[in-house]
Amino acid sequence: MSYVVASAIKELLKKHGMMCAGDFPEACSKFVEEGVIGAAKRAKENGRVTTRPCDL
Repeated sequence: MSYVVASAIKELLKKHGMMCAGDFPEACSKFVEEGVIGAAKRAKENGRVTTRPCDL
């Protein structure tokens, strides 16, 4: 499952004069997934069921 929009990532990189490797959006999605899982873990450790930006 992808958590990012590949075309949006490519557009953002293009604005910065960069190109996007075919597997880069997939790596970004994995990065997001790991961040969200970590945030959920931190929220639970703090006795909350709601994640907040500070959990990232």
